[in-house]
Amino acid sequence: MPAAFTPLDWYDTPHYYDMVFEEDTALEVSFLESMLAQHGLCSTRRRPRVYEPACGSGRLVEAMAARGFRVTGCDLSRPMLDYARRRLAKRGLSAVLARGDMASYTPRGRFELAHCLVSTFKYLLSEEEAQAHLERVAEALLPGGLYVLGFHLTDYSRTKRSRERWVAKRGRTRVICNIQTWPPDRRSRTEGMRARLTVLEGDRELRSETHWTFRCYDRGQVLRLLARVPALDHVATYDFRYAANEPCPFGVDQEDTILVLRRR
Repeated sequence: MPAAFTPLDWYDTPHYYDMVFEEDTALEVSFLESMLAQHGLCSTRRRPRVYEPACGSGRLVEAMAARGFRVTGCDLSRPMLDYARRRLAKRGLSAVLARGDMASYTPRGRFELAHCLVSTFKYLLSEEEAQAHLERVAEALLPGGLYVLGFHLTDYSRTKRSRERWVAKRGRTRVICNIQTWPPDRRSRTEGMRARLTVLEGDRELRSETHWTFRCYDRGQVLRLLARVPALDHVATYDFRYAANEPCPFGVDQEDTILVLRRR
């Protein structure tokens, strides 16, 4: 038995949250740079500007700043933003970080690139919120600027729960993350999610169980949404392998989807 048990909240523990996702950081940043080079704006700026809505713990904020980008991010979670500011200060890096809702927050300035990966977009539970978010991002982009948007498409025929498991280790800390997804409800266009996080640090065990709801999208629903935001053109599709030289057909036998949207 562990010597101690401490309940945790998934969003109040940026350090452990970070460990789960950090493995792909370098791959994601290289992919974003490739998208800017292949599909984006030819800019004379020495340090292009990038905006990340729902930036969380600042994992990608830090990595992009370290590669010379001028970064702006927003998030609703104060613990996440505080953690992001500490990690930037630790490396002597800077970024503009603000607390805001991705459906309504409009960053200052104009950007060559914006990005939101790993399905955070699906937290916006209504069509109105999703459209407002896309419109806010479009307003923030320079003409020719890109929005790289990653999320999972929904298979409405799925009738069983699905599960994913990640294990991460840093020093003496081991994090085990189990995520369960309930079958989607086509009528409400929602699916229930649950994350169970177990952290082992020496003889101490910490756990969290967090529940939330995602909005569902199939290919047709995405296309209808994009049609209501004419300022953004869909110019390419990829998947979560982040293979910049391997674009995919949109919505053909795939769930993990990355849309490259370009500002007119």
